[in-house]
Amino acid sequence: MSDVPPAGAERLTRPRVDALDSVLGVAFPVLDDGFIRVVDYMGDDGSVVQAARVSYGVGTKRVHEDRGLIRYLLRHAHTTPFEMCEIKFHVRAPMDAWRQWIRHRTANVNEYSTRYSVAIDAAQKTPPDKWRRQSADNRQGSAGFLPKDQGEDLTRTEAQLQDFARSTYDARLAAGVAREQARKDLPLSTYTEAYWKVDLHNLLHFLRLRMDDHAQEEIRAFAIVMGEQIVAKWMPLVWEAFTDYRRDSMYLSRTEIDIVSAMAEGRADRAKEVFDAVASKRERNEIEHKLMKLGFTVPWSG
Repeated sequence: MSDVPPAGAERLTRPRVDALDSVLGVAFPVLDDGFIRVVDYMGDDGSVVQAARVSYGVGTKRVHEDRGLIRYLLRHAHTTPFEMCEIKFHVRAPMDAWRQWIRHRTANVNEYSTRYSVAIDAAQKTPPDKWRRQSADNRQGSAGFLPKDQGEDLTRTEAQLQDFARSTYDARLAAGVAREQARKDLPLSTYTEAYWKVDLHNLLHFLRLRMDDHAQEEIRAFAIVMGEQIVAKWMPLVWEAFTDYRRDSMYLSRTEIDIVSAMAEGRADRAKEVFDAVASKRERNEIEHKLMKLGFTVPWSG
């Protein structure tokens, strides 16, 4: 048997990213007692390029530079090459944030089991100046903060509730109650841990949603650390393209394009006519926000 590999099947080496290797296993703190760290990863910017070019066929000329090709792929939503890269995180997050996290059903997950092990003795605490008000126009969001003196009372009773819940849980365990039942009254502020392995395409989708200003603050804190302190090191070219075409970009619907076109032509009456036909108050608010971000003065806005 010949030791010479077939043409095109030369021995490959595992891609390594020095910037990411330097923080491999390092726990980045999030919130008051959470963290996120990289356990392992597969691929780099070059792996995305390699996966894309394989589909060109033998003999195809290398037309694009790596950066240009990555930007093209992300700009035109060619997702398969990004699925070739994976990363595994170890995260510690409050259960209420983890509930949102786990809704992204595009990863491999193994969570700390409170049926098998004693629940983590830590719960997220809220500083007095961080109690958020319920948004008046968004049922699932917040807007602004409660006064600090009111927050001090809320923080004190929060600590009492968490201490009571934990002492009750510990007393149940001491009495011999099964862990799976003793845990049922632990608050959602209790921290949990998990391994979360995801491919790059689905990771970018997660980050686009969870780094958004409208995402809940707690899970957004994890997403920002994950994106800015980890993915940016791992995939600098992909991160640049993601920032340009996803994170800091803007999507326009057909209605929004009609409004923008009318305003660009100086036809404010036509723009308002199209705007007034939008039934949803929330959608109208979103349209006005986009117009202002684009530098337009909205004449009908109060």
